[in-house]
Parts: sequence; structure tokens; C-alpha cells
Amino acid sequence: MKLGVNLLNFGPGTDPGALRGGAQTIEGLGFDLLMVSDHIVITPDVAERYPAPFYEPFSTLSWLAGLTTRIRLGTTVLITPYRHPLLTARTAANLDRLSGGRLVLGVGVGWARQEFAALGIPFEQRGRLTDDHLRDIRAAWADTASYGERRIPLWVGGNSDAGLRRAVRLGDAWHPLRCTMPWLREAADRLRSVAEEQRLPVPALAPRIALRLTAAPVEGPRRLAGEGTIDQVMDDLDQLRLLGAESVVLDHYNGDPRETCHPQVGRQALATVAAHFNPPPRTGTEQS
Repeated sequence: MKLGVNLLNFGPGTDPGALRGGAQTIEGLGFDLLMVSDHIVITPDVAERYPAPFYEPFSTLSWLAGLTTRIRLGTTVLITPYRHPLLTARTAANLDRLSGGRLVLGVGVGWARQEFAALGIPFEQRGRLTDDHLRDIRAAWADTASYGERRIPLWVGGNSDAGLRRAVRLGDAWHPLRCTMPWLREAADRLRSVAEEQRLPVPALAPRIALRLTAAPVEGPRRLAGEGTIDQVMDDLDQLRLLGAESVVLDHYNGDPRETCHPQVGRQALATVAAHFNPPPRTGTEQS
């Protein structure tokens, strides 16, 4: 199982320097994947949680590709109905080729009704549009002479039953966002059942979980995976490994835009997890 990180590409504390420093820190800590979010119009419903400035994901990842060497780059999640599918197919394929095959395309249906209205896209049709767009993107990528031969991993987000079905039909992985461990275990069973019913392969499990380290344990049924002491978080990661997760993305943003002004807090939490997930080898003296 590999670990990734949701890099904050929005908010009052985010600028090119913060993005550069965050990306290079994440890669330096040994994480496998760096992902960014997506919004185009910062309408009031978006601004409550994801305020300006908001750095567009494809151009941001293209820039970060030149500042990193190994880490994979992705979206968590690209709001599929916002862009023409052929534009998404071309932009994603170009980014993948220019980065040396490092792109993971996480996609979702979107939730911000005001942003849909500002873009002139019918909110009520976002599920159907997402399905149609993903089929068109897959069809475009089949032209390997034009788009490249590598199969770009397509992670389909969504915690609803419709999201599960979409992941089975159209995705390489299911990418649920910020959930409890009991819910995720039950949903993973439903994912397998849906795949069996449709006689399709079970997509990989690649959740994005919270990362909020606390000094005292967090108790109760509403505790999100990734919340609590470092022992609790590491236990969550062990449980996800047993569930068969291929990748887990850590999200240290807890919804307060002021957090973006203090990136060192999130980076320290990431460093703590990295040290426990991949502990340094013991020296000969320690082994004796």
C-alpha cells in the first residue's frame, strides 16, 4: 500500500512558494503521490471552504512536475462536467507524457450548485454528464498515436451508491473521500457486490482520508479515519491495508481556510506519519 498527500492549492496562505515548498517536502518525505483539488469559479458556496486564490489543477501540476522528479501527480478530484471531455483527455494526456508518466486522474461529479450555475452547466444532470464525459475520455485515449500509450489511472470519487457503480463501470480505482472506518468496510463490501452483479472487475481501493493528529485519543462512532493519536492513525492505515487498499491519500485540511496560512502544521503531521510508516533502518549498533 502506498501513501499520497492532498496538497492545498487554495486559500489565503497559498502562493507559488507554498506550493513549491509543499510539493518538495512531500516528495522528500518519501510519499508516492501528490494530489490537488479542482474549482474554476469561486462562488460563495465554494469560498466557504475553498477560498481564493485557487490554483487550477492542470497548470499547477504541470509546474510542479518540473519541480519534482519521482512523485506521482494527481487530482482529488477533477470535477468532470466542468470541462469538455476532449479538452480533459488532451490536457491529461499531455501532462502525463510531459511528467514522465506520473499522472493519476481522480474525477468526481461536483457539489457546488452556484459554481455549476456560473459555468452554465445543469447541476441536476451532473451524474449523467460525468458518465458521458468519462466514456468520451476513455474513447479518446484509445487513440494511442495521438494521446500516448500509457493507460492513465482513472480514480472515480463519490461516496454514494451511484459513485460506487460509476467506479465499477468506468474507473480503475474507487476514491472515496473522508469517511469512518466502519462505513468504509461496509462500502468496500458493497463495491465488491456491485462488481459481481455487473460481472466486472473490482476496482482498486484508493481512499482519501483525514489527517488530524491529536495528543489524546479520539473516540466515538463519528471519528474519521485518520483522526486521533499517531497510534490510531497507524492502526487505520493497517486496517486499510487489510481491506486491500492500493493507495491512501492523506488530507490534513480540516475546513478552516486559516489553516493554509500555517503549512508547517500539516507538514509536521505528514513527517510524523512518514516516520512511522517508513521507519529508518536501524544501525548495526541498534540491531545488536
